Amino acid sequence: MNKKVVSLAVALVFALGAAGFGYAAKVDCEVVTVDGDKVTMTCKDGAKLAPGEKVKVASAKKGAVEGC
Repeated sequence: MNKKVVSLAVALVFALGAAGFGYAAKVDCEVVTVDGDKVTMTCKDGAKLAPGEKVKVASAKKGAVEGC
């Protein structure tokens, strides 16, 4: 009985954790202005975002510049 409860709890935690990844939206944006701590961006699909929603922003990776 105890093993069944533990295995059910582990399966539930795994299922809820996997479902949490599905809520993240990926939106392509371009920075328009930067004024101190305030950044204004234009996004292709802004409908996926809501005002006041916390977002994680990563800068685009630039390729290495080769010499010679």
